[in-house]
Formats: sequence, C-alpha cells, structure tokens
Amino acid sequence: MEKQKKAGYTFQTLQLKPDEEGEVVATLIEKKATSPSKKSLLYLHGFNDYFFQEHFAKWANGQGLNFYALELRKYGRSILPHQKPNDFHDIREYFEEIDRAVAIIREEEKNEKLVLVGHSTGGLIAALYAHDHRNDSPGDAVILNSPFFEFNVPVVLKKTFLPLMAALAGTFPGLSSPVGLDKGYGYSLHKSHFGEWDYDLKLKPDAGFKIHTSWIKGIYTAQKELQKGLDIACPVLVMHSARSVKPGNYKPEMQDADAVLNVNDIERYSHVIGENVETVSFEGGLHDLLLSKKPVREKVLRKLEAFLKEKGII
Repeated sequence: MEKQKKAGYTFQTLQLKPDEEGEVVATLIEKKATSPSKKSLLYLHGFNDYFFQEHFAKWANGQGLNFYALELRKYGRSILPHQKPNDFHDIREYFEEIDRAVAIIREEEKNEKLVLVGHSTGGLIAALYAHDHRNDSPGDAVILNSPFFEFNVPVVLKKTFLPLMAALAGTFPGLSSPVGLDKGYGYSLHKSHFGEWDYDLKLKPDAGFKIHTSWIKGIYTAQKELQKGLDIACPVLVMHSARSVKPGNYKPEMQDADAVLNVNDIERYSHVIGENVETVSFEGGLHDLLLSKKPVREKVLRKLEAFLKEKGII
C-alpha cells in the first residue's frame, strides 16, 4: 500500500479487487490528533465529491480524535483513467474498502473508539454498512450528514423513470442517463461562483460526472432496502437542513437550504434505520451541513461535540 505525506496528512492507496473495468483503488487519508489518542473518526464523502473539508479534520483533531477520510473507488483521488467516475453497480462494492479502512484504524493503528460519519451518498452507504455489521460493531456511533435516503424527484418519476432505468441496467449498465446533476448546488459552494470553498473542479465538477443506469440501479436498490427498515445497533445521529429548495440553476435561496435532497424524506426514513436514532435540523443549513455559512456550521460542530460526549466517545 503506497503512502504519501502532504501538509500534515498521510495519503494511503488501497489496492482492491479488480472489477469489469480493471484495476480498482481507494484512498485513505489520515490526520492524527495532536496528542496521542485511541479515538478516531472515519468520514465517507457524498456523490460527486471527495475529501477537501479540512476544517472538519481540524475540528476532529481538536476533539482528540484521529481523523480519517476514505475516498471510495472511482471518486476523487481514487479515479483511474480507465474508469467511469463515481460509477458502481451494488452498494456493497464499497464495503471492501470500508472493511480495509476499519481494519487499519482498529487493528493496525489500535484505535479503541471509532465514529463513522457519512454525507449524502456516503450516508446511505454508512447506514447499510452499519446495519450489515451490527453484530461485529465496527463503529461505536454513526453520524449521517444529509443522507441520501430517497431520490428528490416528482412522484411520477419515482414510479416510472427510476424503475425503468434500474431495469435497463441489467442489460445496459453503461447506458447514460438523460438527466444528471444540476449546477446550482455547485455554484452555491465554489468560490469561483457564489460560494466560499476552493476545491478541485476536476474532482468535483459543478454538473457532476455522467450518470449511468448502473449507478441509478445501485442507489435505487439500496434506498429500497433501507426504506423497508434497518437495525443499526449503535447510536445514530441524523442531521439535515431545516428546509429544501428546488434543485436547478443557481438562485440565492440555495445559500440557506438543501438544494439536492428533500429534507422531509431524510426525516421520514431516519425513523426506520435503528432503535437509537436522534434527528436534528439546522436552519440555514446547506446539503453538506459542514459547508454551510460559518454560524450554521459552528452549530453543527457543537451538536457533534455534544452527541459524542453524551455517547462516551470523547
């Protein structure tokens, strides 16, 4: 496993089992707490995303947590030239790299506490991972930041378009979807448009990468499983914005609301994933709450601190 150090972070390439496109890797990013610690946090990014939220790593270190971020296969620094970026077929494909990351954090680096944090698609993945591993307790708590529990499309599309795309994936997994990501949310984030964040637009483009039927099927199938009910054993905190704004082209309201998902869907399905689940909303929060305006994200971090203290993690 190749390791590189840069600006206080360690970047480790995880070689995974090849798939139908060939070689597959994931990237584990690490930033240790200032003082020796046996407590850790593992962050899973969202769709059309990668790890650049360094203020979150700094906060985690300040709480005495060793910080880790996992860039999943075909995302961010893990994208290889021969791959369809962000594409997958089955949500459990990602469990291979999460297992590897957890083994490194727990077994090699001897962390005794582990908090799993997932944003958006990463939240969907984290929820199903915690459910599947409920008997071997890889995490002591799960935190979901605007998890992708349901597609934010009209009901008619949920009943027609999504099942059709999922069915087509069986025969035509590489077929491009006629719809994709809207630019508005990206415009609300990046400093070259209307936001405050400076990240690599090659790894996180405003309109995202091309979406294929395989991706739609993978997400759709995972969501249907979650919506039937999960049994996450450890404490769960689900966080989301207080309101949503319709996706599309940029509008100023996108600076104070979730411009990707319907927060009502998040709230509804939060109640079926386990017996020990707390939900909280934040007025003025963006889809990625950690990228909200400073006063909002400070409230988010204070809530995270209170939750972790209550659960005996920090």
